[in-house]
Amino acid sequence: MSVFNNFNNPQVAALPKHLKQYIVDQHYEHYTPIDHAIWRYVMRQNYSYLKDVAYYPYIPGLEKAGLTIESIPNLQNMNDALAKIGWGAVTVDGFIPPAAFMEYQAYRVLVIAADIRQLNHIEYTPAPDIIHESAGHAPIIADTEYHQYLSYFGSIGAKAMFSAQDFELYEAIRALSILKEMPDADAKAVKQAEEELAYCQNNMGEPSEMALLSRLHWWTVEYGLIGTLEDPKIYGAGLLSSIGESSSCMLPNIKKLWYTADTVNYPYDITKPQPQLFVTPNFKNLIDVLEQFANTMAFRIGGLYGLQTAIASKNTCTAVYSSGLQVSGTFTEVLEVGGAATFIKTTGPTNLSYHNKQLDGHGKSYHQHGFSSPVGKLRGVNMSLEDMAPRQAGIIVNQQATLTFESGIEVTGVVKNILSQHGKTLLITFENCTVANHVGKILFDPSWGLYDMAVGETITSVFCGAADKDAFEGIVYQPKTSTYHPEYDAKAVELHQLYQQVRNCRQNHSGYHTLPSNWQTLQLEHPTDWLCALEILEILEHEEIYPETAQQIHKFLEQRATNEPELKKLITDGFYLIKHPVEQKLIVH
Repeated sequence: MSVFNNFNNPQVAALPKHLKQYIVDQHYEHYTPIDHAIWRYVMRQNYSYLKDVAYYPYIPGLEKAGLTIESIPNLQNMNDALAKIGWGAVTVDGFIPPAAFMEYQAYRVLVIAADIRQLNHIEYTPAPDIIHESAGHAPIIADTEYHQYLSYFGSIGAKAMFSAQDFELYEAIRALSILKEMPDADAKAVKQAEEELAYCQNNMGEPSEMALLSRLHWWTVEYGLIGTLEDPKIYGAGLLSSIGESSSCMLPNIKKLWYTADTVNYPYDITKPQPQLFVTPNFKNLIDVLEQFANTMAFRIGGLYGLQTAIASKNTCTAVYSSGLQVSGTFTEVLEVGGAATFIKTTGPTNLSYHNKQLDGHGKSYHQHGFSSPVGKLRGVNMSLEDMAPRQAGIIVNQQATLTFESGIEVTGVVKNILSQHGKTLLITFENCTVANHVGKILFDPSWGLYDMAVGETITSVFCGAADKDAFEGIVYQPKTSTYHPEYDAKAVELHQLYQQVRNCRQNHSGYHTLPSNWQTLQLEHPTDWLCALEILEILEHEEIYPETAQQIHKFLEQRATNEPELKKLITDGFYLIKHPVEQKLIVH
């Protein structure tokens, strides 16, 4: 975005730079009358069915999120409504990397795909779209316990370790979802993309923290049920936004299991209906399960385990010393004695931070070749070095000092600078410095320049990503694929105009005399369309006008439902909605 629009929403305004880079303009004017008709059809179907099986009152939830049944939501309207409950919303281009998605949740900002599904995918699309993100996620945000879970999940997910395989899987899912949304997608290309996704899924190796957390996210936020095994209610956005699966998921052949910590062992396939779903008795249980899993993560455990996990991930990670100093870079080596980390090393650009803010003079350009430092206590000294007055340890600026750690690592050099914060010593800079291990192996040579030694008895936390992401990351990870944006020929534009004329009749309660000719044009020029025909029929039957035209349309749609099984449920449900209309007072902004 050239100019960042925060929609006068505090949550959106507070987003850091590295997340703002994913945001795209909604371009509301690009939505076609068919797009709005798709939205209206799905929302009416959702309300008709979900009012009985959704966990929360659907219409009040929509209104609290700034949504209506009639039209695709405008992001400003959504932000005005969501701000009242401490949330915001932004639009992005399709799937974004899981770590970024999680971090948006931590900032209490809903990520909404700007695009809307095509008519031939009206029941379900594997691609994120505005129906799934806004009609699925947003209405339940008003529930306090649930939105607390969502933001807490985001804060934990933002620290999760991910692997190279995770990124490969993300790219494969994104590529397949984009292909499947193309109306003229090549069958061979789709098959190849499906095979690549299957290959990634089958070759993930040991699942990373992010992969496991994604499972918990999937079985709760996307496909979660709440209540009892015998009579659960839907709260997961994937189900709430799928007019096909929200119905089929309640059938007896879909197993219902209690949501527990064991759920993390169930992988999922984004391209297929789910073979089982998980039921939580309440939202507090979601936080309890998340807390159990978080206790197994590197950011909670730290130490040798956390550092080894960081090395295995081969991504930018952060190790936090007990002094509070944060080292961010690609970790490549850790020395240990008796299961405790004694020396850490990064390779390539590294920065040092405190309280998630980069320390002056310690950015990537200064530590461009990496960073290394001991971890632990000094030999024969009970107090941790970080808590001592430097003079107590013989550390005086411009004087020679020798520090011998319990591990046997020895640091000798002239002290140039001591950096402390809030009563803790964080960093000691030496010149003409030698660092050697217990057998004399050189870990740092004086010819390499100044030596910055981190201070801390232990590594208390290790998490994925940089501590100060805005200072470290620069340009965010860019997906390899771009979402599909259709271009419309003259015939398609003509069909859009027909939809708009029908929409005008319904909303203005006038111009009904044009509907028979609209139907004739539809039959002659656009014989494969069924949704516009259904919308014309809805008006004719509700207004009790032009019965002959209504009969023709009804017969046409019945034949389509008989001859094309994929349309049978859509058309039958459309007939039901005509007989049992759904109304929502339009929200005026």
